Amino acid sequence: MSVEIEVGLENAARVKPLPEEQLLLDEPKKGLANPKLRGILLVVGAALVIAFVALYVYYHNRETTDDAQVDGHITPVSSKIYGRVAEVLVTDNQQVKAGQVLARIDPRDFQAELDQAKGELALAEADAQSAGVDIPRTRENVASGTSSADAQLLGAEADVVRAQVAYDQAKTSDLAYAQANVDKSRANAELGQADLARYKPLLDKGEISKQQYDAAKANADATASGLKADQEKFDQAGRSVEMAKAYLAAAQARVAQARAGVTAAQADTRQIGMRTADAQGKAGKVQQQRAKVESAQLNLSYAEIVAPIDGVATHKQVEVGQIVQQGQGLMVIVPLQDVWVTANFKETQLRKMKAGQKAEVHVDTYGKTFTGHLDSIAGATGAVLSLLPPENATGNYVKVVQRIPVKIVLDPISPDKAVLRPGMNVDATVITE
Repeated sequence: MSVEIEVGLENAARVKPLPEEQLLLDEPKKGLANPKLRGILLVVGAALVIAFVALYVYYHNRETTDDAQVDGHITPVSSKIYGRVAEVLVTDNQQVKAGQVLARIDPRDFQAELDQAKGELALAEADAQSAGVDIPRTRENVASGTSSADAQLLGAEADVVRAQVAYDQAKTSDLAYAQANVDKSRANAELGQADLARYKPLLDKGEISKQQYDAAKANADATASGLKADQEKFDQAGRSVEMAKAYLAAAQARVAQARAGVTAAQADTRQIGMRTADAQGKAGKVQQQRAKVESAQLNLSYAEIVAPIDGVATHKQVEVGQIVQQGQGLMVIVPLQDVWVTANFKETQLRKMKAGQKAEVHVDTYGKTFTGHLDSIAGATGAVLSLLPPENATGNYVKVVQRIPVKIVLDPISPDKAVLRPGMNVDATVITE
């Protein structure tokens, strides 16, 4: 409080002194007792609380890592043939289109190989055509010989059947009948001899007449003659069996001969197969030569090395006049329109992450943030996927928080805004809720 005191000789006596208590009450308050200070502190405290709440709301569902980089397809371009480079048609870091010629290898050697393969193909086709001409004629001759041999075999087999029937009849019925007659005649002859032996003592005693004895003797002689005749018939039947057997053997020999003829005819049939196989082999030779022609054409086409995809040709390692080997790398093509981000998050950050969640990527090069989404999470940690994975079974185990690669696919970015190249450093953030 300001007090104006007018001092003068004329009014000095009029001024009344203020009491000490009144002076003390009019002094400004200090510390928290000052209402202005309390207001400032309340405003600052409220601002801090609001800022803390805002930061918590913003960051509690966000996982961030600076261990991230841009990745993409690195397509190597190599030579499929050996030869001398005749032309190189691109420069380093040049934009190329799929199918664009990047380099040419001297094609003269491969053109000569193609011409030689075409000549060998023409020769093989001529051989195959000549091999196929004899097959119809050979088939007709063999068919005629086979028919004749089959007819002879059928006739010989019929003779065998007839001879077998005659042999079976002679060996069974005829021979058995003759044997039965022999047995009957032998029985009659034995009976006649027995009767004659009985009549002899009776004739000597005079108990029978001479006529009876002569009749018995005549009967014994007749039965003996009948036995002899039946025995001769039996022998003749045996000889008939042997003759039938010989005829059967002859018929079987003719069958064997006819079968030999059929075998010969079948051999001729196999000759058709051989001719056909030879023709097929030569046809296969034609296919082989055609394959050689196609291979030579492919090698000739490989003399032009073309870009397999759209992108930027970089890391060029080929020059005109250079001798390149088969499979030797010449350059790489990077499709800048197809890139993604690989972020190596700590394993403790993956608790709430899943595919499809929104993501933000801050690119160091441009100082800008681009949106995208979490595409997938790797199946193993980066340490396990490394060239020399750790071996924890050695006993020297130290627990270290591992990092797992997470693939983040970015939303389309206009080339005017930014061009992301594989290897760029970025900060990746995944919004887990």
